[in-house]
Amino acid sequence: MTRSLILQHRDFSRCDLSALGRLKLPEAVALPDSLRFAVAEDFVLPEDVAAELRRQEIDAAVLPDMAFGELGLIVSDMDSTLITIECVDEIAAGVGLKVQVAEITEQAMRGELDFEQSLRRRVALLAGLDETVLQDVYDRVLQLSPGAELLLAECRKHGVAFMLVSGGFTFFTERLQARLGFEYQHANVLETENGRLTGRLNGRIIDAQAKADLLREYRGRLNLRDGQVLAVGDGANDIPMLEAAGIGVAYRAKPKAQAHADACINFGGLERLRGWFK
Repeated sequence: MTRSLILQHRDFSRCDLSALGRLKLPEAVALPDSLRFAVAEDFVLPEDVAAELRRQEIDAAVLPDMAFGELGLIVSDMDSTLITIECVDEIAAGVGLKVQVAEITEQAMRGELDFEQSLRRRVALLAGLDETVLQDVYDRVLQLSPGAELLLAECRKHGVAFMLVSGGFTFFTERLQARLGFEYQHANVLETENGRLTGRLNGRIIDAQAKADLLREYRGRLNLRDGQVLAVGDGANDIPMLEAAGIGVAYRAKPKAQAHADACINFGGLERLRGWFK
């Protein structure tokens, strides 16, 4: 399959693309908010050029030249990817522990802590919290990331299945599935007793390995080739999933995740995931 260098920016008339001059690229194909240049299979964007594009808040990637509808499945993380918040941090605000829990979350996302161990530590701090706090977080705090609804509309339009796999909680993934109409969701189950959180989890833990395993499982179920599966996430626990996908996209991600991705969205919203494709 041929490859393209794709640039995305909200207004290229404000950009200086002279750094591309020495690369001897063919004429660009201009699409709304993107420019596409056909490149050789072994093309690598020089780091100094990439740095200049980043300075101008241009998202750039070298990817297979394919239509969005050629994908069969998008596998997405939830917290800080499909939505703007880390749900466990916002739940912890209900017991005055948001700062403490958020620090553990940040360490886990940077890959400094074992994910399952850090998750159990954070959930234990929530013991005794009234479960109505979960609904309050969903209703009052949770927001979709920019471009999320557009991306899901494009998935429906082109017949691309969407699966949410989260190290967060089914309370949120189930409600997002009902609200947004995507096909599949998997997350961790918070245990409750008498209307309060126990500080424990039930069932299988959705950690980094589980995310990658679920991607492979559904790729097989749907009879897809590797290149038809795209994964998107932001943290270290998404790395195995990004690597297992044919195309891994890091969204507003930690450096470790960016280093393992085929494309990075640092400046736009999730509409740019759609923009990587024709």
